[in-house]
Amino acid sequence: MAGIIKSLIVVACTILVLCNSVYAQSEFDETRGELLYSIHCISCHDSEIHWREKKLATNWDTLKDQVERWQVNLALDWSDNDIIDVTGYLNLQFYHFPVMLRNGLSENDR
Repeated sequence: MAGIIKSLIVVACTILVLCNSVYAQSEFDETRGELLYSIHCISCHDSEIHWREKKLATNWDTLKDQVERWQVNLALDWSDNDIIDVTGYLNLQFYHFPVMLRNGLSENDR
């Protein structure tokens, strides 16, 4: 009986890990983020702005805050998903911060 319980626990843990991996991969849509950035941001923000010394973005949350700030300034009325998509795109292209998942954990915490 103990062997069956251990097996069930291992199977349950494996399923949770796999589901978490799939969920984390779907946290943002890089292609949509790139599209939104290209349409609304690239005319003022070339790649040099992401490499300057005094960056306002120092981690995932502050990068997301900057994306949200600028979409408000431009009255873009982006959804939370749009903000996450652009944040994810910028992070992959320029920043490489640990990605914060919607549950408050980073990719590294999984």
